[in-house]
Amino acid sequence: MASSLSGIAASAGAQIRARREQRGMSSAELARRAGLSKATLSGLESGRSNPTIDTLDSVAVALGVPLTDLLVPAADSGPQVVRATPVADSPQQEMLRRISGGHQVEIWRLRLPADTTYDGVPHATGTLEHLMVASGEVSAGPTDALVELGPGDLLAFPGDAPHSYRTTSDPADITVVMTSPMIG
Repeated sequence: MASSLSGIAASAGAQIRARREQRGMSSAELARRAGLSKATLSGLESGRSNPTIDTLDSVAVALGVPLTDLLVPAADSGPQVVRATPVADSPQQEMLRRISGGHQVEIWRLRLPADTTYDGVPHATGTLEHLMVASGEVSAGPTDALVELGPGDLLAFPGDAPHSYRTTSDPADITVVMTSPMIG
């Protein structure tokens, strides 16, 4: 049981540190806002202490995120592809991606002509891009790891690094959902 508790504490600590750093907040400022000592916050971020729910709630409020965001392990920041599934004869509902709270969400339509390369500018630290291809084929994602996508495919990747979109001989219609950490 102790190892599972320490795993949860380490995960929560990593989330606290990541969220604090995304906001450009010092540990002293977060401790002040949460009503904690700097030593207590340091113990939380390092995973050396097992926080109470009340303590985590105070930190979550100070960071402006839901408490549950601090209790989930950090997601792998590499690209995540969800391939299209066959269409059935009955209604289908598929959860493609859950986006946790504490983010600003923007939804964009990206229409690219045939044989086009579009280089995305890196966004703010912690930004994620989620692409859903409506039509056409596109190679997209981190510039050094492009993924081939077709209609119905979904790709999620860190948008805070260089990234590109490249179409084939057909145009592409893509829905882009960008999530960026809330500041302040």
